[in-house]
Amino acid sequence: MAKILVVNYSQTGQLNEIIDQFLAPFDPNSIEKHQIFPVTPYVFPWTTEEFFDKMPECVEEDTIPLKSIPYTAERYDLIVLGYQPWFLSPSPPVTSLLKDPTFQSILRGTPVVTVIGGRNMWLNSQESVKKLIKNAGGKLVGNIPLMDRTSNLISAFTILHWMLTGRKDRKWNIFPLPGVSDQDIRSASQFGDIVNNAAAKSDYGNLQNEILATGLIAIPTDILFIEQRAKKLFRIWAKLIKTKGTTPAKRKRLVGFFKYYLLIALFMVAPVILFVYNLLIVPFTGNAIKKKKQYFCGVETK
Repeated sequence: MAKILVVNYSQTGQLNEIIDQFLAPFDPNSIEKHQIFPVTPYVFPWTTEEFFDKMPECVEEDTIPLKSIPYTAERYDLIVLGYQPWFLSPSPPVTSLLKDPTFQSILRGTPVVTVIGGRNMWLNSQESVKKLIKNAGGKLVGNIPLMDRTSNLISAFTILHWMLTGRKDRKWNIFPLPGVSDQDIRSASQFGDIVNNAAAKSDYGNLQNEILATGLIAIPTDILFIEQRAKKLFRIWAKLIKTKGTTPAKRKRLVGFFKYYLLIALFMVAPVILFVYNLLIVPFTGNAIKKKKQYFCGVETK
């Protein structure tokens, strides 16, 4: 029987639900499950100031202190890592885990499956996770991103409602529920069954192809376009805030500028740019877009 380590961080509890569904097909005796806990927990619900203030260190992939995890072994046959993207980067607790020497020693030589629960943008964060796993000597063999399938603007509005109020309900009884849908959360058991079968055979060579063959994972073209450009801008803002925000007042002012920049870019500028992109660029770059999507859906890193 394979010995499987499952580690995840969930602030709202949504990823815990996804992981529970994912693990349903596994023999519970094969699973060692741990959650990641920061020494100083993040508040929930957020205030807008606290939420946007976390961007610079998150994008720069700085570490935070974590509570120790009581692993029962030094080696495992498979590691399942569950995480959320924050500001197009792994959340700080997951970045910190992946940079932790003890966890890195466990990662070395071990197959890894990542399970992501988020709004709709996961490509850049997964690129970071890929590199951190590779640098530790682990081997990414599967990735399962479960996202909010509503439009970019609607999901941004509903996720802010959830993050800033703590209520996962329909805003004004008009908008859809925020987060990953119940149907997609339940679909995690289907992916768990695929991974469980691969683990039973200790054969992960075709695992990601089997995951993609479900047809449940897709990258919208507009998300691909946004992600390819937004991370560079986030890095510029992160560096600016960290280098120029040398006092609490200066940092607060710069974070405020970033907040309004992001909201204007998201709700006003992006729709216009995406309209032009879909009208004038997409029809002539179909093959290039297809190749990029195939890369991001895979488990190899550049």
